[in-house]
Amino acid sequence: MTAELVRGQNHTLPQTRLEIRVSAGTPVVAGATLGDERGTVRGVEWIAHPGSPQLPGLEVSQQAAADHRLAVDLEALPAGAHRVTVLLALPVGAGGPVRFGAVPAPFVSVTGLDGTEIATFTLTDLDAESAVSALELYRRQDAWKVRAVGQGYAGGLAEMLADQGVTDPAALAGSIQEAVTRGLARSVAPPPPRTPEADRVRHATGSADHRPTAPPPAAPEPPEPLADPATTGPAHTTQPHTTQPHTASGPPAGGPSAAGASAGGHINYAHPRRQHAAPPSPPPAAPPAQPGQPAQPVAGDATGWSMDERLYNQIWGMFEDLARAVAAYRSAVDFAESRMDQELDRALSDPRNRIGGAGDRAREAARAKRDELASRAREALDRDLAQLAAEAAVVEPALPAAYAGWGNPVWHAHRIPMEIPMALRIGDLHLPERTDLRIPLLVRLPLERGMWVDSGRAASESAALMDTDRLRRLAMETAVAHAARLLAVYPPGEFAVHVIDPAGSAAGPLAPLVEAGVLAGPPAAGPGGVASVLAHLTRRVDLVQMAVRARAADSLPPDLDTGEQLLVVNDFPHGFDDRAVTQLRYLADEGPAVGVHLLMVADREEASAYGPVLDPLWRSLLRITPVADSHLADPWVGHAWTYEPLTIPPGSRVLEQVLAAVAEARRAAGR
Repeated sequence: MTAELVRGQNHTLPQTRLEIRVSAGTPVVAGATLGDERGTVRGVEWIAHPGSPQLPGLEVSQQAAADHRLAVDLEALPAGAHRVTVLLALPVGAGGPVRFGAVPAPFVSVTGLDGTEIATFTLTDLDAESAVSALELYRRQDAWKVRAVGQGYAGGLAEMLADQGVTDPAALAGSIQEAVTRGLARSVAPPPPRTPEADRVRHATGSADHRPTAPPPAAPEPPEPLADPATTGPAHTTQPHTTQPHTASGPPAGGPSAAGASAGGHINYAHPRRQHAAPPSPPPAAPPAQPGQPAQPVAGDATGWSMDERLYNQIWGMFEDLARAVAAYRSAVDFAESRMDQELDRALSDPRNRIGGAGDRAREAARAKRDELASRAREALDRDLAQLAAEAAVVEPALPAAYAGWGNPVWHAHRIPMEIPMALRIGDLHLPERTDLRIPLLVRLPLERGMWVDSGRAASESAALMDTDRLRRLAMETAVAHAARLLAVYPPGEFAVHVIDPAGSAAGPLAPLVEAGVLAGPPAAGPGGVASVLAHLTRRVDLVQMAVRARAADSLPPDLDTGEQLLVVNDFPHGFDDRAVTQLRYLADEGPAVGVHLLMVADREEASAYGPVLDPLWRSLLRITPVADSHLADPWVGHAWTYEPLTIPPGSRVLEQVLAAVAEARRAAGR
């Protein structure tokens, strides 16, 4: 039975291999400190945080997220460690809330490796605090217990670390927040908050032995299944997006609202995880082919109000499952290696093993155990990968155009929609454990952040082997393809594309957009053209912001285009003066909230010569590449994923066909 703790209450832990799951209504930074018998943290080597996420027996997430899973093996902690304190903090400078009183109460649970809850704690009664000691695991007379703490700190992470006895806590807090900022800059934006526990019912029948595993702590056994698939996948809540004019149909999911809380309204401390309203159930999985075998995958087996939403949730679920399955495998292999090293050290430190063949036998036994553990971990991973590969083979052909690659036949029958889709595919992601298992990278629409296509040769090993001119052309072609996809999935006239090409060097890649007549105007060239386009879009942002704040949308000028706007910028920062750079930074920061988005094409390495003034601009954009590169991180465990850009099949004219359909739809709509 689960123990629902209140502040100060404790509960005995029945096992030492655990997960600590944090569920919050907003991204939070999760960390942990180790303490000795007096609770003293002996040094930074006893602190796990996003910049240093692993300690013996303890692993935390590498970035801020609304959901965390901390892996703990109490038996593998360093000698002298008697306490594990779980810390939560709000990220600084991420544009989110600055106090826990403005967000739903974080929910923390301690679970076994099978996902069974041992103890839970809801951190209520927080107000001005921006950091909190959530709970602690501590040893008493050779038994481990968990205590609900809930101690908040208005002084933030630095004050909390100081209370833990950390030397120079301000510097450490700054380095942690800097690591979080870097992680957010390279991470894929997480999906919307989850709906109830049963919001994802993937292979519910006959698949218990084949469900993907979550990352376990370092431990002497191979990865074990941690959670039912019904609880692992993200799902879209139907609360309206702040900038989205078209929302999913169906009733709202309910639950607390961070926005309402920050505005001074009553805070509902019932965590989103405890919501009761849910979208309709997905279609049941196909029956297993044979008794004891996993059910056959079904496209759209996540919940949602529409097939598009179910597929969106399913893809994100596959993304998370793959991330956690690989994390489980890597953690098990790392443990096998560390265990072998420890056994070898013990064997070699014993003088008796230095005589005869005892030392050799000890080394052989340690290596054999290492190989056995690694092999068992790989077997578990291979089962998970096979199940995910089978699911991907079913899902890919069923995707709508917005989620499909250019080679999918759905694009050849595509018609410009009357409502925008939930998301857009901008590439594929894969991990080295199985490179042919690709997960579509979907970004929510309307875009919440712009994109930056890195045209530099230092961006990746593949880019370094390419000719500079060829790479820049490929980067611009990538930007053009993304612009075309956005035009094709928006209703006629509700999306406009502007282009800045200061030197006119991108005429070739831009030809499909220009010839189809789908641009808002000719590509802007020269200082005058750059200034004109930036002034136009900056004015639009200013006017819409004022209208929103004054709740006076009717006061907007009649000639103002209120549709979404995309600005494609080539060869930045060449041809841009200080005023133009300032305007771009303004558009990157303020534009997305009112429908103005940036798509930059530039060499990040080359632009660094212009100094730190450009750093805020780069951090606000999602970096993608025209060639494969392992630079993106997932929002759960922070793996480095290889991003593969979407490519048009050789000889295909799908891009021209799609742009022609956009132009025809606009003519028919009189736009």
